Amino acid sequence: MGQCELMYVYDKLFTEYNHTVAQMLLTGEDLESDERRTNFQNTLYRLLELGALPIVNENDTVATEEIAVGDNDTLAAIVAKCAGADLLVLLSDIDGLFTADPRKDPDARLIPLVEELTPQVYALAGEKGSDLACGGMATKLKAAKTAMENGFDMVISNGQRPEELYDIVEGVPVGTLFKSGGKH
Repeated sequence: MGQCELMYVYDKLFTEYNHTVAQMLLTGEDLESDERRTNFQNTLYRLLELGALPIVNENDTVATEEIAVGDNDTLAAIVAKCAGADLLVLLSDIDGLFTADPRKDPDARLIPLVEELTPQVYALAGEKGSDLACGGMATKLKAAKTAMENGFDMVISNGQRPEELYDIVEGVPVGTLFKSGGKH
């Protein structure tokens, strides 16, 4: 049940591509405490040195409301920050940030580049999208804020087209790029 089954699936699928996975469970407290955050970073770096792909998730069983991260978008941004990443890619059920909800407005246009998080950008977040989404665009913009404030870029792309990850890594415009000013 639970994490055991999830990691079994990750292990099975990544093994087919000759990748080793390792699970890391975190709470907000792990990221707020300097010592625990350093331990997390050291473990993360070591797993990467060993060629393992860390599968990071919030440890919901021990997290309380006061120490919970709360959503995967925020967790991803915090992990990217701790890892010293250059880029964070969040996969969504739509292509990126739009001028309006593309499911409701046929005139909605994709915004390919955001260089500043203004009140107008935040207003575009709207409500939760699909039944699979937990936080919708609002949590993605919160993650974008973390990324941009910490000197790394973030892209929101459609998870139904994972092949676009290759384009993103190559610098081909896909989805919405939140461009930071560079490493701080």
